[in-house]
Amino acid sequence: MQTVANFNFSGKKALVRVDFNVPLNERYEITDDTRIKATIPTIQKILKDGGSVILMSHLGRPKDGPTEKYSLKHLVTPLSIVFGIKVKFATDCIGEEAAQLASELQPGEILLLENLRFYKEEEKGDEEFAKKLASLGNVWVNDAFGTAHRAHASTAVMGKFLSDRVSGYVMQAEIDNAKKILEFADRPFTAIMGGSKISDKILIIEQLLDKVDNLIIGGGMTYTFSLAEGGKIGKSISEPDKVDLAKSLLEKAKAKGVNLYMPLDNVVADDFSNSANRQIVDRGEIPDGWEGLDIGPKTIDLFTKIVSESKTILWNGPMGVFEFPNFAKGTNAIADAVVKATEENGAFSLIGGGDSASAINNAGYGDRVSYVSTGGGALLEYMEGKVLPGVAALEA
Repeated sequence: MQTVANFNFSGKKALVRVDFNVPLNERYEITDDTRIKATIPTIQKILKDGGSVILMSHLGRPKDGPTEKYSLKHLVTPLSIVFGIKVKFATDCIGEEAAQLASELQPGEILLLENLRFYKEEEKGDEEFAKKLASLGNVWVNDAFGTAHRAHASTAVMGKFLSDRVSGYVMQAEIDNAKKILEFADRPFTAIMGGSKISDKILIIEQLLDKVDNLIIGGGMTYTFSLAEGGKIGKSISEPDKVDLAKSLLEKAKAKGVNLYMPLDNVVADDFSNSANRQIVDRGEIPDGWEGLDIGPKTIDLFTKIVSESKTILWNGPMGVFEFPNFAKGTNAIADAVVKATEENGAFSLIGGGDSASAINNAGYGDRVSYVSTGGGALLEYMEGKVLPGVAALEA
């Protein structure tokens, strides 16, 4: 695989697939620029070499073509500030305007194309659409690990039409750090799996049972495990049809000698809101009309101790509804513990994108762990052993 580090972009027009799917508020202001910051080294390397950059990305999930809410024009000013030059903008990602702006682009300049997903052909992996995109430049750089598990036109198919295919720094770092976890983990190795559904995490949990010493289960999926143990979960989120699956995971963990830890207690609420009445109950003893929204103090003590003794830590998914401040204590405590293990005990910590990345970044800890992944779904699929189309296209 060619990488940005060993490729000379002098005189090249690099079509760079980035993941600028950033959250915007009602005034179209970026509320979390983590994904943009991650791409800076790749873009700066191309410009420093004497190349020009044509940025391609999606934003949101537009249903019916161009939509103001999902226009990448809202990113032009922030990007111009980040790179210290006026970023040009094409109001379409293909067509005459895009072709002209691309042909006139000079070394050291940046052009941002409009949202790729304004065309249904992008997600369909349409070859003709990919060919039109490819015609705008002469080298394809894929730095969008967050979409590498999708066989879309810009993330995989474009590689067919450009002989120079290059992995960006983000893509390379994601793969390298995932491999470090999967193949070279120091012991004890602890995986922390949160989130609401077992069905979303079943494959990664099964893979990890062959690799980890400790598996910590938190978040909404714990209530399905509680059901499997015959516990009471009130009106907590659960997947009753996955109870047998939960039982089999418990049995597999035991058979493989993995220490599987679940909450000892939960913070429960009588309503799904930050201002709801709260109480702490033991696992499996949630009263009717109440729902679990966070892990309790006994659980925090247990999970923190396990994390503090670990040398490799993978964290994917929050411990509760961390968007509500009153139910963020468990997630924040895990973040604190992971940072402490990293800084004080030299542990390698990989934060697995999505809500876990948001939790770490919101706490101001993004630069105090070993690596924060930009791709939740892509990282999980890579760690499940699946072939990612965006990675395979670079290796072809």
